[in-house]
Amino acid sequence: MFYVPDGTARCGYYECDNCQNRFLDVKIAPRIVCPYCGEVHDMEIGPDETLPEEKEDAVLKEVIEGEENVEKYDTLLSLAVTGGDYSWI
Repeated sequence: MFYVPDGTARCGYYECDNCQNRFLDVKIAPRIVCPYCGEVHDMEIGPDETLPEEKEDAVLKEVIEGEENVEKYDTLLSLAVTGGDYSWI
């Protein structure tokens, strides 16, 4: 599958408030950091620097349960990203 590993039976369906991307993730939380527009922070900070704050812009829209439903959502969402290219399936 494109977003989650094969055989996933439960995942979260998210939409980012910032970039409006929709995606699936195996983590299920009310809000998570968007994998598309969320910043990857440099964890090597000096003594005068503070750790940057992570923005959790992606909001949980629905919990998808059942391996068949997860596969269906994954296929539909991935078509928008792959442009209808079925060769990865």
